[in-house]
Amino acid sequence: MTGFIEWLEGLNKKDTKVRAVLRRSLAFDPGTFTAAYPYVEPFVKNEDSSWRRKMHYLVAGLWAAHWREGRIGAPLPIGKASATYQVASGSTSIERRFITLLDADPDQLPHRLRQMLALLKDQAIDFDDLLKGLLYWNDDRKRTQNAWARAFY
Repeated sequence: MTGFIEWLEGLNKKDTKVRAVLRRSLAFDPGTFTAAYPYVEPFVKNEDSSWRRKMHYLVAGLWAAHWREGRIGAPLPIGKASATYQVASGSTSIERRFITLLDADPDQLPHRLRQMLALLKDQAIDFDDLLKGLLYWNDDRKRTQNAWARAFY
């Protein structure tokens, strides 16, 4: 785990209210729900990039919404988790949804990720990998999107 996910897990062990606040933050633009500040700001306080700050807030909310006690299985990158879900469910729409996620612009990204992770509620997600990918989402060569697509296919 990166320091950030470890940080969130540590906070969660001390007070489960952390998850409730961070889940609620998903109803707002990343980084604008003031109640989430005490849980994310200590980790990102020296971060100058607004994109990186927003992605930490987004991942914190997604982590909280997706968290389950005693989840079994190794955490999977989102591309692999989506592929696993497609095979297990026989869903024909997951590929379309996944491609829509990969094509999401920065404004659509939080909504698309919330939708995808809601589908993957039974999968263990690698939130370290998710954060790492999101930090580079706007790369001109679309390295994150390409890596996720390779994992899916």
